[in-house]
Amino acid sequence: MVDHNLIQSLNVTDEDVKKELAASLDGQLAEGAFDDSFGELVASNTTHEVGSILKGRIVAIIGDQAVVEVGLKSEGSVYLDEFSDPSDAEVGAEVEVLLEEVESDGGLVVLSKRKADRIRGWEWLLANKNEGDDVSGKVTRKIKGGLLVDIGVPAFLPASQVDIRRPGDIAEFIGQTIDAKILKIDEERHNIVVSRRKLIEERRSEAKEQLLAEIEEGQVRKGIAKNVADFGVFVDLGGLDGLLHITDMSWGRIGHPSEMVKVDQELEIKILNVDREKEKIALGLKQLAANPWDMVSDNYPIGTKICGKVVSIMSYGAFVKIEDGLEGLVHISEMSWTRRVSHPSEMVNVGEEVDVIVLDINKDKQEISLGMKQAQDNPWTVVKEKYPSGTVITGMVRNMTSFGAFVEIEPGIDGMLHVSDLSWTRKISHPSEMLTKGEELRCVVLAVDEEKMRVSLGLKQLTEDPWLRIIPEHYLPGQIVRGKVTKITNFGVFLELEENLEGLLHVSELAHEKVDDPLDIVSAGDMLEVKILRVDIEERKIGLSLKRALRGEDAKMGSEAGDDSDQPVKRRGGLAGEGGLSDLTIIPTARTEAPAEQPAPEAPAEAPAEAPAEEAPAAEEAPEAEPAAEDAPPAADDTDGSEADKPPAE
Repeated sequence: MVDHNLIQSLNVTDEDVKKELAASLDGQLAEGAFDDSFGELVASNTTHEVGSILKGRIVAIIGDQAVVEVGLKSEGSVYLDEFSDPSDAEVGAEVEVLLEEVESDGGLVVLSKRKADRIRGWEWLLANKNEGDDVSGKVTRKIKGGLLVDIGVPAFLPASQVDIRRPGDIAEFIGQTIDAKILKIDEERHNIVVSRRKLIEERRSEAKEQLLAEIEEGQVRKGIAKNVADFGVFVDLGGLDGLLHITDMSWGRIGHPSEMVKVDQELEIKILNVDREKEKIALGLKQLAANPWDMVSDNYPIGTKICGKVVSIMSYGAFVKIEDGLEGLVHISEMSWTRRVSHPSEMVNVGEEVDVIVLDINKDKQEISLGMKQAQDNPWTVVKEKYPSGTVITGMVRNMTSFGAFVEIEPGIDGMLHVSDLSWTRKISHPSEMLTKGEELRCVVLAVDEEKMRVSLGLKQLTEDPWLRIIPEHYLPGQIVRGKVTKITNFGVFLELEENLEGLLHVSELAHEKVDDPLDIVSAGDMLEVKILRVDIEERKIGLSLKRALRGEDAKMGSEAGDDSDQPVKRRGGLAGEGGLSDLTIIPTARTEAPAEQPAPEAPAEAPAEAPAEEAPAAEEAPEAEPAAEDAPPAADDTDGSEADKPPAE
């Protein structure tokens, strides 16, 4: 078999071959005969040069290859995927192929239809197209930086030139036939760059001028959704994009435009506004349907009971869908008659159907107020009758705050036990000082406010108020009492006279000399004997004096030493006497009012018995000289008539 490739690679001319052949035959062939035979041989093998395009005919299909006869001694084969449409590869069909090798190692001619098509494509393109011309082709695949488009020859379409708005994934164009404009032709490198964006912009510019000339407000037009954003949808009207804002998409609630519109979806929309100078168009979708708010008062008058669906929950309430385009708000305060709702999610869930009552309608603001509790019986209408003032109830301490405790009277009905109603005598800063959560407690109903849905409870009202009888009877001005130091402040000392009862020993009543710091005289836990200066029933305070009690002791000691003066016996009370707060009367069913016939003891003109810890009352400030407060009022000193209790002469 003749290896034509090898012969061509030897670079031997026809004349050289002729001489060598003649020499080898020793002139056996006539000169003319040799020329004719050699010419036929050379002609038969030089008319099909490597790299030339040949016309051939498909003679057979074997597997994924087509056998092509091109007029050489052997056939060549072409893979079916080199055909733009493999179905065109039929036996007998004529094709153009590129001769790559006259004979391969397997003895076949090497052919390529794809390369032949590209060469013909380039020839046609250079002859018929220039930069700036429009072309059409099929996107074949995605490559680095863009797409490859077959326009007869492979052309590069950069990603930035695919569309006016760069798509999320340019691979979605693969397999599509597109129109584009030629940006650049590089003949040397056989490169072509095309732009679909530029062609679209030119076409849109023409269409935009036509659109602006004929579009009017109120028209209904068709468009294609090109982009979906959080605030709305951009719709291509054919030359210009209009904005369909989310608020103009539906009369009802919509969380995101994508819930109603998808990209490339065809829409029928209404033109709301046209700004020709700024080339902006406002579109509306909901305006194509009737506004449900126009007839809301007629369809849902106040007091109407409706079954709606919870569509949204906020911290302040829940939105309930009444019908398409109509929603109302159930405020958190309108959810339950009895429960203290911290968050609407405690009562309802999104998607749940609930019965509501229309409470109010504001058409201007397009607001509907709804109530859930109004659709149920109000238990507060019978609470006042069931628990009149003075009723003693037993309930559980459900919750405590700084101002009091909530006591559950019955399921759904809580009463407030204020911190001031816990004790007659103790100063309670927090209810936890007396109560514990979950504790069973007996209380008395003080008041029921049906309108505000409140029940006021009292604990101290179960017993008699000691300030009305017991304390005034057992603690009289002038008495010497014994008490324990419980608290020391800058303005005085608090003494516990008995359980839950305290008196104030002002700093000016600690000693005859001026006292700057009470800690110099007493300490917490000390037991002191003090004199009662005054008992203020209205202010519920007891004023005490240490220095006056000490003067009384001096007088007593003088009497025991043989003093013939007539000294009365000192009266003692409080912990040193009998009775006290243990004499309180239990009141089972009602509050005890103070007896009208018992007047309050005359209060001496003494400094206030108690004052805030931050500062002492102005009247209690000790002057540089002998305090004026030492002048014992008649109610305090005249009761025992002792000269020892009078201030010494200066």
